[in-house]
Amino acid sequence: MKQAVMVEPGKIEIREVDRPAAGPEEVLVRIRNIGVCGSDIHVYHGKHPYTSYPVVQGHEVSGEIVELGSAVRDLSMGEMVTFMPQVVCGTCFSCRNGMYHICDNLKVMGFQTDGAAQEYFAVPARLVIRVPKGISFEEAAMIEPVSVAVHALGRAGEVAGRRVLVLGAGTIGNLVAQSARALGARAVMITDVSDYRLEIAKTCGIEHTVNVAKADLAEELPKGFGPERADLILECVGAQATIEQAVALARKGSTIVVVGVFGDKPQVDLGLVQDRELSLIGTLMYQDKDYRTAVSLLEAGKIALKPLITDRYPFESYLEAYRHIENARDRVMKVMVRLD
Repeated sequence: MKQAVMVEPGKIEIREVDRPAAGPEEVLVRIRNIGVCGSDIHVYHGKHPYTSYPVVQGHEVSGEIVELGSAVRDLSMGEMVTFMPQVVCGTCFSCRNGMYHICDNLKVMGFQTDGAAQEYFAVPARLVIRVPKGISFEEAAMIEPVSVAVHALGRAGEVAGRRVLVLGAGTIGNLVAQSARALGARAVMITDVSDYRLEIAKTCGIEHTVNVAKADLAEELPKGFGPERADLILECVGAQATIEQAVALARKGSTIVVVGVFGDKPQVDLGLVQDRELSLIGTLMYQDKDYRTAVSLLEAGKIALKPLITDRYPFESYLEAYRHIENARDRVMKVMVRLD
């Protein structure tokens, strides 16, 4: 079978390797779609702090079960599935206390252990998530980033009835905004410096959009939320400018969730965090319940994914997909690599 191996930053080789077999508690999945994530691009540039080479990437995936392990009872041949890409120890404090997604020994498929950028992939059945009928393989490959959004919102508690400001209209920011709306937010506003990304947000049903390169967000907030401004702010960029903006514009007693991945260490005005009694919260990955919620939102038609898929590449052109993301930049949202 074919397997894509990133042998070093900027270099992917398509290799022929043996097809794996499902272990007793595993299923073998024929991979159909692989989404390229921003974290994958960090690996492409050699800037991911926790990934070494060579590595097989691929953690946003969909496929169908083609083999069942001898001990697997609750899954069936031919089912469309995705799966959580977390390998955890089960024994550390976090795992023992229901926080396995931040396991002390966490390994993520595609980063610290091999991922699913190959034609067939054996995965523990306990990580597998069924995909309901009516959801395409492309959409199923995006359940992972939807789960990121659901978990991020869950870190702030109940979303229903709250005014939610999302900084950054890339794929994750878009999905955070859509998920907030789907979970009952009173109003949702999303910002960016790209009219292209903001137009996609509008297509996905996000009513209030602000290009912060052209408008003053402090003046725009009352237009979308009224004088009390945002109850909840989610930083989805991972940049100094946006975390500064989040803290500076936060209403007293409000909450900021840090979703974006920061390459450089930001400076945060902790004086304002203290004076305004802001809640500054981190978020990482997801749990099984977040995947289940993501699937239910998709099944109910509350999340639009097709407008986010801007480009598609065949598996043999895996490297070209990365290069396109690098070259097109602001004209790219989600790039899919497909295996027919």
